[in-house]
Amino acid sequence: MLTPQWLDQLRTRITLSALIGRSTRLQKAGREFKACCPFHNEKSPSFTVNDEKGFYHCFGCGAHGDAIRWMTDHQGLSFMDAVKELAAEAGMDVPAPDPRAAKAAEKRDTLHDVMAAAQGWFVQNLSSPGGDSARAYLATRGFDAHTLQRFGFGYAPEGRQAMKEALGSFPEAMLVEAGLRIEVENRDPYDRFRGRLMLPIEDARGRVIAFGGRILTKEKTDAPKYLNSPDTPLFDKGRTLYNLHRAAPAARQSGRMVVVEGYMDVVAMAAAGIGECVAPLGTALTEQQIEMLWRHVEMPILCFDGDAAGQRAAMRAVTRALPLLRPAHSLRIVRLPEGLDPDDLIKAKGARAMEEVLNAAQSLIEVLWEVERDAQPLTTPEDKAGLKARLMAHVDAIQHPDIASLYRRELQDRYSEFAFPKRESRWQQGGGQSGPFRSGQQRGGRGNFQNGRWQPQPESTPESLERLRRATGGGARDALSAAVLAGLIRFPGLIRRHAEALARTPDLDPRFGLLLDFSQASEPLESARLATILIDNGLEIPGTAEYSGLRFGFLNTETGADQAAEDLAQAVDLLVERPVLDAALARATARFESELSDDAFAEQQRLLKRKLEFDSRLRQMATRQAASS
Repeated sequence: MLTPQWLDQLRTRITLSALIGRSTRLQKAGREFKACCPFHNEKSPSFTVNDEKGFYHCFGCGAHGDAIRWMTDHQGLSFMDAVKELAAEAGMDVPAPDPRAAKAAEKRDTLHDVMAAAQGWFVQNLSSPGGDSARAYLATRGFDAHTLQRFGFGYAPEGRQAMKEALGSFPEAMLVEAGLRIEVENRDPYDRFRGRLMLPIEDARGRVIAFGGRILTKEKTDAPKYLNSPDTPLFDKGRTLYNLHRAAPAARQSGRMVVVEGYMDVVAMAAAGIGECVAPLGTALTEQQIEMLWRHVEMPILCFDGDAAGQRAAMRAVTRALPLLRPAHSLRIVRLPEGLDPDDLIKAKGARAMEEVLNAAQSLIEVLWEVERDAQPLTTPEDKAGLKARLMAHVDAIQHPDIASLYRRELQDRYSEFAFPKRESRWQQGGGQSGPFRSGQQRGGRGNFQNGRWQPQPESTPESLERLRRATGGGARDALSAAVLAGLIRFPGLIRRHAEALARTPDLDPRFGLLLDFSQASEPLESARLATILIDNGLEIPGTAEYSGLRFGFLNTETGADQAAEDLAQAVDLLVERPVLDAALARATARFESELSDDAFAEQQRLLKRKLEFDSRLRQMATRQAASS
C-alpha cells in the first residue's frame, strides 16, 4: 500500500531539476532553475523548479506540482505508472498492494463499467423518439451540437424499470451501489432518474462517476428540479468539482478558475468560450473543494447568481475559506446583477459582458466588509458596535497569524472611516483632502512639507504662528492632553489610528493639529522628526512637568509596544470623552439655573456623578498603568 510516508520518501530521492531537465532546458537562477513553461507557449521564462522544496511552478499559467505530478501531467502517465517509473529510478521497491485495497479498487473498476454503460444508454435515449422533450429543452438553451456532444448530454426516460431492462447484464445490487437504482424496504427497486435531461459527472481523469438530472415537466412539482447521484464508492460530492478535468487545462492557459453555482451554468460559460469553469454539486463550496481549486490557481473567482440565495452561497464559501487562507491564496468574488445567472447575462449582453464582470471581481476582504456593513441598519452606536464585533469574529477565524493581523488592521481602518466620518475642523480648512507630503500642494492657512522642513505659507505665517504661540505660551497645561501628545510623539505610527477621533474633539491643545496633519502620510515620521517640526513651528515639546500628576504606562520606556498602544488608546478615549461630558454638564447646569425644575436638577446631578466617575477612572487608569510598568 502506498502510504503518504512512502510517497514522501520517493519524492526526496528524486532530483526534480534533473527529471524535468531531460525534456526542458533549465537555467540556473540563484537557488532555483528557470525555463520557458512547457505547459504553455511563452517567450520569457516564468517556469521555476525548486529542488529544495521539491516542486515546480509557472507564474504564467499556474502549472504546479512535484515529481509525480510532472510524470502524470507532462509525460501523460497514470499515477501508478508514474510511481513505478520513479521508484525504479530511485532504487525503491513499490509496496505490495493491500488485499483489501486491491479488492476495493477492483470494485471501483467494476462500478466504472456500470457508469460508462449508463452514460452510453442516456446518450442513445436523447436521440431516440422518446427524447423529444429533452431535445426541445436544449433548443431553448441555445447550445450547439459540439457543446452537447462535449458535455455528454443524455436522457433518462419515464418508467421505473427502464434502466434495469437496458443494463440487465449488471447485477441489481451493483446498479443500486452505483446510485442508479433505489432500493427501499418491502418494495421493488426502481430507477433513480426518470424523465430527466442527464449530464454525466466525471472525475479528474474524465471517467463518469455520477449523474445530474434536470426535470423536464413543469407540472411535476413534487420532485426536485435538479437531482444528483448520491454518494457512492466512486462519488463524494463534497470532494468533487464538476468539469474540473476540462477546466484544469484551460485554467493553465488563462491563469484563472471560475466557480459557478451549477453544471448548467458551467455549460453556458463553456459555450460562450469561457472554459475554465467548475461547479460544486448541490452543496456549498467545501473546504476540500477550495483546496482543490488552489492546486490549480491561487485566486479562484466565485461567480454565483445575483439573487439572495446566490449571495448567501458566496458568503458561506467566504466563511469556509477564512480559516484556510495562506499567503497568496484567497478567493475573488463576482456579484452578478440581481436576479441573473451567468447564462442570463450571456444571453442578454453577450460573452464580453461576462468577461467584464469577471475582470471586476472583488477581493475577499472587500466582500466581507460590504456584506457585513449592509447586513442590517446601522443607525445607533449599538448597531455600529455590532458591525465591528461581526468583522472581528471573521478575523478570529483566520488561522494564519500574519493574514489575520493584516485583515484586522484593514477592517478596523474601514470601520473607523465608516463609524467616525471625517468632519471639517480647524486643522482641515479646505476639506482635509491632501496630506503634507503631496509635492507643490498647499493647505489653506497651514503650509506644506518641503526640503525636509515644515514651511508655513508666507501670507498666513505671522498671524497663525503668533496665535499658536499665544495659545501654548504660558500657564499650566492639561495633564491628560500633554500625556497623549507625548505618547503620540513616542509612537508616531499610532497617529493615524486616532486621528479621526482627535480631529473632532473640540478645544484640543493646538499641538495636536500639527501632529494630525501627518496622519495621512504614507510613512509615519520618526519621533525625533516630529519633535523638530513642533519646535520649528514655535511649539513646545510636552515635558514631564506637564503630566507629572498622572504617570501613564505608555510613557514608561520599559513598557512593550503592544501594551503601550493599548494604554494609549484608553487615554485617547478619555480625552475624546471629556469635552463631550463637560459640555453636557454645562448645558444641564444652565438649564437648572433657568428652570429650577426637578428634572433639570436630576440631570445636572447625574452628569456631576458621571464627571466624578470620569475623574476617578482617569486616576485609576494612570495609577494602574504606572504600577504595571
